[in-house]
Order: sequence, then C-alpha cells, then structure tokens
Amino acid sequence: MIETDNINQYLMEQRARLIMLLRGMGIRDKSALAAIEHTPREAFVPAALRQHAYDNVSLPIRYGQTISQPFIVALMTAHLSLTGKERVLEIGTGSGYQAAVLSHISRRVYTIERIRPLLVEADRLFKQLKITNVTSRLADGRFGWPEAAPFDRIIVTCGASEIPLHLLEQIKDDGIMIIPVDGDSGEQKLKKITWNAGRSEAVIKDIIDVRFVPLLSDIDNGDG
Repeated sequence: MIETDNINQYLMEQRARLIMLLRGMGIRDKSALAAIEHTPREAFVPAALRQHAYDNVSLPIRYGQTISQPFIVALMTAHLSLTGKERVLEIGTGSGYQAAVLSHISRRVYTIERIRPLLVEADRLFKQLKITNVTSRLADGRFGWPEAAPFDRIIVTCGASEIPLHLLEQIKDDGIMIIPVDGDSGEQKLKKITWNAGRSEAVIKDIIDVRFVPLLSDIDNGDG
C-alpha cells in the first residue's frame, strides 16, 4: 500500500509539473489545461512506460501508433476553442487519451479508430474512468461519421496528405477543424480550418510543424 501511495503521489506531482511546463510553453487556455490536469495520462500509456506518463514526449503504444506529446494535445485542444457545449468528432482514437481530455470540455465526443484492438482498449478505459460522453466506432476516418454530422468541431490526430473534403462537409457553419497536413517538401503542418458552410469557404491557418502517423484507410482487426 505504501508503495502504491508513493507512486500515486509521484504521478500527481509530475502531472502538476507538466501543467506548469505547458503554461510556460504558451498554453493559456484554462479549459484545455484543466482537462489535461483531470485526465490520468498514466492510464493510457503502456505499464512499462508509466513513469514517463507526464514527460512532455510522445510515447509508443501498440500497432506502431503513439500517444501524442502533452504539449501537442494541449495545443490542439486549445485551438478547438471549446466551451463545453460542442459535439466533437475525433479521427484516430489511438490510446483514447485525446478523447478523454476532450470529454471534460465537450458535450459529446465521437471518435473513430481503424485498429480494432486499440478501440477495444480505449473503450475499456473510458468505462473504467467513468467517461460517459464518448461514443466510438471502428471505421475509415477519412469519411467521418455522416449520420452523426454536422459537428461543431473536428480534430484529426493523424497526418493527412490533403484536407479531406468528406470531413469539411461534416462541419457546422463557423465550425473548426484541427488537422495535420503533409506539405510539398515533406514537412507536416498542424492547421486550423474555420469553415463557412454557406459560402463553401475555408479560412486556413498554419499553427506549428508536427509529425503524426499517417491517416490510413484500411481496417485492421489486429490479427497480425
């Protein structure tokens, strides 16, 4: 029990240190910071890497995927400008960490994953953490979730070769999409897209250089 208490105390201290670091790196959105502070990242990383849960680095999970660097999670969350009333679509559930963060400051999160075992594990964690406003599905994320559209916000946690038109069509007027997009020279830019559905126009802003795993279309049942 003493050892467990020591570990829990250590993780709490590391989480507080991370929040201070994120503030120092320019994250000012109080809602995003609070959501990260209330989401136990250690639950979403492999047990062998738990001591690194609050290091500001991406960490490997199964099937060649990663759990994103906390700074990037905070930055993407902040740029969604959430008030707690929005319905958010996430493309790329992965470990489930980003969806869990969003669940604290969204009305409902819809999240899509193409690798079945990752989705099963994420769903297990949502239940374990008593997160009830996240709905998930196994699907090709490029096509979004048409029957649940339109969404107030869309966040894509994998790199796209171009901005997917199927996703733009599922955003409400003046809605926002945050997405990493490959550039012509091999770089990848995190972009903020504000959509004007009435005029079918998008205002696109580059945020920062990033490196995400690619947005793929095939469904992987994890059979090897």
